[in-house]
This record gives sequence, C-alpha cells and structure tokens, in this order.
Amino acid sequence: MKNIAVIGAGTMGNGIAHTFAQSGFTVKLIDISEKSLDKGMATIAANLDRMVAKGTITEADKHQTIGNIITYTDIKDGVTGVDLVVEAATENVDLKLNIFKQLSQVCAHNTILATNTSSISITQIGAVVVHPERVIGMHFMNPVPMMKLVEIIRGYNTTNEVTKIIMDLSVKLGKVPVEVNDYPGFVANRILMPMINESIETLYNGVAGVYEIDTVMKLGMAHPMGPLQLADFIGLDVCLAILNVMYDGFKNPKYAPCPLLVNMVRAGKLGVKSGEGFYDYSESKKAEKVARMFTKN
Repeated sequence: MKNIAVIGAGTMGNGIAHTFAQSGFTVKLIDISEKSLDKGMATIAANLDRMVAKGTITEADKHQTIGNIITYTDIKDGVTGVDLVVEAATENVDLKLNIFKQLSQVCAHNTILATNTSSISITQIGAVVVHPERVIGMHFMNPVPMMKLVEIIRGYNTTNEVTKIIMDLSVKLGKVPVEVNDYPGFVANRILMPMINESIETLYNGVAGVYEIDTVMKLGMAHPMGPLQLADFIGLDVCLAILNVMYDGFKNPKYAPCPLLVNMVRAGKLGVKSGEGFYDYSESKKAEKVARMFTKN
C-alpha cells in the first residue's frame, strides 16, 4: 500500500495528508475548491516549518513530504490507482454518503474506503457502497501529525482482513490504533462530547464563567486544555453535529445539545475557525495581546 487519496483539505484532511506524506506515501489530496487546496498545502508547509525549527525534521524532509502530495479538484482523477481513500469531509451524513456513492462508482473494487468520521455509523456509510466489506472508520485526532491515537471502527460488514490492514498501516504511520465497535460517537466522542456539553450547560446555568470552568478542569482534573477551549478548537459546529448524531442514535436526552451551543452555532460563533467562540481569536485580540507584551517589557 503506497498510494493514498485524502478527500477534504480542511483541518483534518490536510493533517492526514501531511502524516501519510511524511511517512513516505504518495498522497493525492482532493477538494472541490482550489482555494481550499492552496490553504491546506500552506498549512502543511507551515506545520513542517515548525517541525524544522524544533529540529524534529530536516529541511530535506520537509521538501520530500511536500513533494509526496499532489492536489486534485476532480474526485475521479484523484482516486485513480490508489490503494486507500481516506474521506475527511465535513461531519455531515448526507455529504459523506454522497461522497461514498461516488467512490463506489469510480474506485476499483479492491480499494479500501476509510472515513475519518467522528460519530457517523460506518455501517450506514458502507450500505451505499458496492462491496461494503472494504469500508472502515479511521478516526484520527487533531492535530493529526502530533496525536498518536487512531480509532479504528469496523462496520457490520467490514472484514478481518481490511481491519488488520488498517491497524498495521496506522502503526506504520507512528500511531497507536485502537479497534472499537460501530456505535454513535464510538469511544472518544461518546465520552468527550457529553463532558463538553455539560461544561457548556454549566456556563449556561451561570455556575461559573468560561475561564473558571476551564481552569477547574485543567488544574483539578489534569486536562491539558479546558473543555470550552477544546470545543473552540474542535469547532462548535462539529461538536453540535456529533451531539445530534448521538442524540438521534441513542434517543437519550443526556446527549441533547445545550441551547447555548445551538445558539452560538446559529450566530456563526464556531470557535477558532470563525475567530470567536467561548474565547476571542480575532486579529484585533491578537494585536492587543502583542501590545500588552511590549508594554510590560
């Protein structure tokens, strides 16, 4: 397995492409937008520059990694001749089902089809594909080049052979694969999202402020990042989408999204990606922080 296609050049897609390319794979990065592809490649280059600055990789390694990635806007061209497709589009069930229907039509029948979904049923996705036994979940964590975990999710029809290939492949990427079963949210988000949702409920109910909630969880529970800050980095729209999948899947009110989360997404306050969520990430705020640093000095 040498040739990989990654669908989606956003945060997860460019991170997955980066990781495969750095491990020596030829990667075809696919997105419908040239602008998204340019942005994704710029992100990969910037992340590699940071690794060079830290001494983790050499300048030659950086150029080799970038040279291993080819970009495409046509899905048929992008998946031609690949051994594995990893879909990393937005967490929307209709979008993912449409992509997999297309993949079923244009990919060879022995091409393994993986999805980076963080909550949607692998079995449901596999149901729209010819030979659903080759469909599997490959849920990377953000930031992909740094985080070791990959959740490997078997659908109802996924074969032992395909599962073993993907488990072994994850190890070759320097990751730690963990096999889990196909239930809404799998393991990571079934545990994480209710915690984030409860943190938002705690804020919504006026128990404490954003800083106070995150500080309690960081200092009291040894979390590297508070749950509200983490929600901002994940994307509040993504958090909402995952909670909705879990709520629909389990029909249990404990997974119902907090009204504050729903309203923030409606208002376009999505976290880091929009410049504002529970925290302010705007350019003016960054400039203000820099100014304070110089004032102190």
